[in-house]
Amino acid sequence: MTTVGISSYGAYVPFNRLQRSAIADALGVRAAGGERAVASYDEDTVTMAVEAARGCVAGADKSDVSALYFATTEPPYQEKSNAATVHAALGLPPRVRALDLACTVRSGLGSLLAAADSALAGGSCVAVASDMRIGAPEGGREQSGGDAAAAFLVSTENPIAEIVLTFSETLEYLSTWRLPGEKFPKSWEERFALTQAYGPLLASAAEGLLGEAGLPPTELAAAVIDAPNPRAVAGLAKGLGLSPEQLVPDMAATVGHSGAAHAGLMLASALDRVGPDKWILVLSVSDGVDGVLLKTTSAIDSYTPAHRVDSLVESKRNDLSYSSYLKWRGILETEPPRRPDPERPAAPPSLRSETWKFGFEASKCASCGAFHLPPQIVCVKCGATGNMTKEPFADRKAVVRTFTVDRLAFTPQPPMVVAMIDFEGGGRFQSELTDCEPEKVKIGDDVEMTFRRLFTANGIHNYFWKARPAR
Repeated sequence: MTTVGISSYGAYVPFNRLQRSAIADALGVRAAGGERAVASYDEDTVTMAVEAARGCVAGADKSDVSALYFATTEPPYQEKSNAATVHAALGLPPRVRALDLACTVRSGLGSLLAAADSALAGGSCVAVASDMRIGAPEGGREQSGGDAAAAFLVSTENPIAEIVLTFSETLEYLSTWRLPGEKFPKSWEERFALTQAYGPLLASAAEGLLGEAGLPPTELAAAVIDAPNPRAVAGLAKGLGLSPEQLVPDMAATVGHSGAAHAGLMLASALDRVGPDKWILVLSVSDGVDGVLLKTTSAIDSYTPAHRVDSLVESKRNDLSYSSYLKWRGILETEPPRRPDPERPAAPPSLRSETWKFGFEASKCASCGAFHLPPQIVCVKCGATGNMTKEPFADRKAVVRTFTVDRLAFTPQPPMVVAMIDFEGGGRFQSELTDCEPEKVKIGDDVEMTFRRLFTANGIHNYFWKARPAR
């Protein structure tokens, strides 16, 4: 019997943090304690998805990928494929099915289940979930939410964790909803969803998976229980008799609940910690319940993720002001930069330069080995014409050769830091720096490339790559 499982995984937590006490101080409400992860002004769910998925496709055979499923409740486009942008930035082959899953937190774990089903039919599949949780000021969701992404490469070849069983159950009930055009979701009374939906659905999924496997809860090395209401998690843990050591931390105080991405983020955290031949239970409830029972293999001992979840949580700047957060999310309207608005990207040149614009592919002269960013036809070093090969640069390390701090350039978050960076092995490029503290930038700093949204003009998002301090 063919088995399918997770071959690699990646996670992403934004660099910026908002202290919940800053929200409370500004609004005169009670602080929930801790902090929440906040996507920067130049990030959205697509850019975060790319960051997470880069970690799980690095080193993989991209020609073997047959499908990509992108899950979020905050798609940058409502009528245009967002998955296609993720696909392009990852440099995947054209003959890949790239689909968007949206409208519900349930789509997050659903993307992993869809990838598992597709992988059984052949090829490896990418499941990526990314979310930004936006709540109305003074509401609980504003403090409890967080932004993050997680991605998994699912295949039948040498998995680090086999998918032993899956479970799904659907129930039509009204708990959280948002109409088209509305910015903030609404919620029904908490106790109704807790007692009539979350609790019973989680219990049903746990009983279904553990019962079919004949596995007592004491045998679980890690239990990922994702629910909008933490009381539902506590109730199930008590009912199953799970110890605190078995429960994967929900990161409520350090990241916040990251919606569709949260079950995946917690699963990535679990995979960071467990060894071979360990059982992992994953349950996620929202508009129904989905569950996965996994068993790690010996391959996990030799697997090293691009970033451990703990390291991403610890790598941060935690002094974001509440007013900046409101500005970044478009909740607080402010005067735009006093510069001419940028021109919207045009479709024909964007298509012609797709591998450069989205995939950050440079060209390499086959005659002398010189690199060119952007790609060129004529070599600037030896003058050879039409003798170029494509060279991916998105994952190359680089250093700051020189930089300037521009306080007049068009940017929602002045000042703009622009640097000339030199890549490891050759290649030089002028790039904007993001996720940096301008006063701390130095010549010789290690940087890495990151996929970001440069600006939005006339409803079109202009995506490209920036450099950031290495995390």
